[in-house]
Amino acid sequence: ELRHRASPWQRNLGYPLAMLGLLALTGISVLIVCFHVLELLLDDAAMPRGIQDASLGQVSFSIFGSFGAALQVVLIFYLMLSSVVGFYSSPLFTRLLPERRDTPLTKIIGNCVSLLVLSSALPVFSRTLGITRFDLLGDFGRFDWLGNFYIVFLYNMGFAGLTTLCLVKRVSWAVQAELIRAFGEDR
Repeated sequence: ELRHRASPWQRNLGYPLAMLGLLALTGISVLIVCFHVLELLLDDAAMPRGIQDASLGQVSFSIFGSFGAALQVVLIFYLMLSSVVGFYSSPLFTRLLPERRDTPLTKIIGNCVSLLVLSSALPVFSRTLGITRFDLLGDFGRFDWLGNFYIVFLYNMGFAGLTTLCLVKRVSWAVQAELIRAFGEDR
């Protein structure tokens, strides 16, 4: 119903641009994780341990300077939003989704706890994936498992593989459905 009420500009320009933006952010995050996997294989310094003597403001935490730092911030926000959307889309937690003007207090508390856990895991998540090297004002590098090569390597490979699989599945199914609809085979 919302799609039919949308203006032609929104349908023909807004939705495709939003989709291209999401595809670009997903592709960039997968590329960064793939480069991080290569760094893990070649250099032990790529492990997400704590940064010793971090000189804030003196040295950029990104190879690409200010542009890279801005890209890291955008990717971290994208990962935060996609993890929240994925959390509420999972079959186990769809009942936790708040309802307008009809949300009981226990459901509100459950949502607060869920969002707190997701936001607390975000710095470790982005650090383990190699999206940022910054500790995000917490000493997350002290976690012992962040020094374990196999856990970090498998975590990165799992993220890259599953994200690529979801991306290919979503894009290829959408293209396939449009081709079927365009050739009139859906009748």
